[in-house]
Amino acid sequence: MKILLTRPQGRNQLMVEALLARGVAHLVTPLLQVEATQTQQQSHGMALFQHADIIIFISTNAVRFAAQAIEKIWPLEAQFYAVGEATLNALAQLGISAQEAPQDCQQTEGLLTLPQLQFLSKKKIIIVRGVGGRETLANELTHRGADVSYWEVYRRTCPTLTSASNAQAWQQAKIDTIVITSGEILDNLIKLVPKELFAWLRACHIIVPSSRVQEQAIANGFQQVTNAKAANCKAILVALGL
Repeated sequence: MKILLTRPQGRNQLMVEALLARGVAHLVTPLLQVEATQTQQQSHGMALFQHADIIIFISTNAVRFAAQAIEKIWPLEAQFYAVGEATLNALAQLGISAQEAPQDCQQTEGLLTLPQLQFLSKKKIIIVRGVGGRETLANELTHRGADVSYWEVYRRTCPTLTSASNAQAWQQAKIDTIVITSGEILDNLIKLVPKELFAWLRACHIIVPSSRVQEQAIANGFQQVTNAKAANCKAILVALGL
């Protein structure tokens, strides 16, 4: 097994250390770049943030960029939630106590099972996220009576890569397993690989973080897809059989 790690720059280190400790060959090629949104978007979301009853963070990037924007002025009365363990830890490092989705389902579906999020009449909820995504979460919380808004603190782009040379290098390096932690990374991977290498790509074992991305991978013709049910290092290692 030789693994390709694709998270944004600086987000692959835990997996690199874990794979080195286990003697597993790997390459790192970030397939997602994250940057702050424009000031106008930030200002609108910040105003909503300060008056929310419940604040849900989708990712560590959501925590990082929100913290930069508000300069550590956190709403003291709000309840905080994190979709996954890494996001929970990012909040804890800022002194914010939060609740997370259950360990066996660290994604939108898991968060929605929490008892505290069942009856939400007139509650003001803000979902802190990147541009786009998590509509299922917002729709369900709205159905439960909440007034839901988004604060989009970052946007995702594809790093500047030479598609053919990168894909050929992966194939020549005998990459047979690819860790994908978001739908955007999967989209960027598919865009980067030329058609003549699709057979190799679709034969690779793809590790994904959720049912949504699993369905996306299958729809794009991938033959071996494993749902880790979370994007954290522990869950991915289990999905890899390590």
